[in-house]
Amino acid sequence: MQISAEKVVILNYTLKDDDDNIIDQSQDAQFAYLHGAQNIIPGLENALADKAKGDKLNVRIDPKEGYGEHNESMIQNVERGMFDMEEELQVGQQFHAEAPDGGMLTVTVTQVEGDEVTVDGNHPLAGIHLNFDVEVMDVRDATKDELEHGHVHGPGCDH
Repeated sequence: MQISAEKVVILNYTLKDDDDNIIDQSQDAQFAYLHGAQNIIPGLENALADKAKGDKLNVRIDPKEGYGEHNESMIQNVERGMFDMEEELQVGQQFHAEAPDGGMLTVTVTQVEGDEVTVDGNHPLAGIHLNFDVEVMDVRDATKDELEHGHVHGPGCDH
């Protein structure tokens, strides 16, 4: 069976940056997604189209087909008082904020100096080329529930 819309795809993968550092990996057929439901980045989903169980591929994804280009306008300096918390702010902490379009955005603290805090709303992998080593472990038809909910159901799914 070939990968196409409304198929559940089970993968093993290793994701590396251009310096060959491992960013993420999933082995033992633990990663599954619903093809065509925008559950994974567009570049990888496009590369997997028409592949089948047992296929292996190496694919390099440009930032625009991954997590987007790094956008300097997503970096802002804000007052420490905007954070309602008792403990000390630390670089690397993440918070949810309202995006300009009214949606939710995750921001990461990148610098704390006095009463000024720098936050970055870019995805941590924005602007980075993504290098995937992928093996297709299985392809199956999605269930009716999976299609209705837009994602794969597995152990512990509460739908």
